Amino acid sequence: MDLIKKIEGEQLKNEVPVFNVGDTIKVSMKIVEGDRERVQVFQGTVIARCGNNANETFTVRRVVYGEGVERVFLLHSPRIVDIEVTRRGKVRRAKLYYLKDKVGKGARVKEMKR
Repeated sequence: MDLIKKIEGEQLKNEVPVFNVGDTIKVSMKIVEGDRERVQVFQGTVIARCGNNANETFTVRRVVYGEGVERVFLLHSPRIVDIEVTRRGKVRRAKLYYLKDKVGKGARVKEMKR
């Protein structure tokens, strides 16, 4: 086995929730400020997923005070405490970059029927 693959295999998380592009999720991140640690929640729509194995990332977008904020997270990062899916979205694209140009109701993603 390749040495790099062996090291990356040790970094992988065992429990990764199933979510796709278009889903609304809550990402709980561990934030370190000086000597204190706290957990901060970032909630938004997943607009992209890239990579595989230890290098897999996903981009979450939300609108705060009328300004769009995007954040890229490493899926297997030790700083991510929890990922919770709040809403399943029904989309037909792999990347939802077109949501950047939409405002208000136009920026919504339809909810998937159960």
